[in-house]
Amino acid sequence: MGLNLQLVQLRISAVRPNQFQTGLPEVLFCGRSNVGKSSMINCLLGRKSLARTSEKPGKTATINYYEIDKKLFLVDLPGYGYARVSQAEKDKWARFMQAYFNFGSDKKLAVSLVDLRHEPSAADLEMAAFLEQANIPYWVVATKADKLSKTAVEENLRALEEIYANYHPEKIMAFSSKTKLGREALVEQMALIAEGDKDE
Repeated sequence: MGLNLQLVQLRISAVRPNQFQTGLPEVLFCGRSNVGKSSMINCLLGRKSLARTSEKPGKTATINYYEIDKKLFLVDLPGYGYARVSQAEKDKWARFMQAYFNFGSDKKLAVSLVDLRHEPSAADLEMAAFLEQANIPYWVVATKADKLSKTAVEENLRALEEIYANYHPEKIMAFSSKTKLGREALVEQMALIAEGDKDE
């Protein structure tokens, strides 16, 4: 069966809680504003510019729902951790996120992106704690693996495993939008979720 990745449409860019969607299982993507989330989504869906990078990070907090094959929502959450955003903007973002996580949709898996070249930020670890509190299974996916040597990739993944030892991600893996490392595992998991085969 699987997922037909050719059948993708942006259902809505939600800016208010009353625009949140239901009816399909969701795989949500979250990470810092410069972690490569748009590149990952484009890579997974085999598109060049379906997900776009914001010109002004933090200025427009939208939750983008991509409907795949009428079976699954890929939910692109706004990036966090912008240094230049006012406290008022940060508070607004936090309220919007809280509303999304409290909303009763079928959140099957979160993909928590971190940059493999650096240690996870405090905000990254807060996101892990938040996902666990919300009882959402998640994978830690470390991006930009193509910018490191194979040895450094393995070393940094081991370091991530130690850092996340007190948390409970289902998986920690490396990813590269350029080489497509890790793409198959993510697409396969999305297909399992779409078909309802993921272990509960």
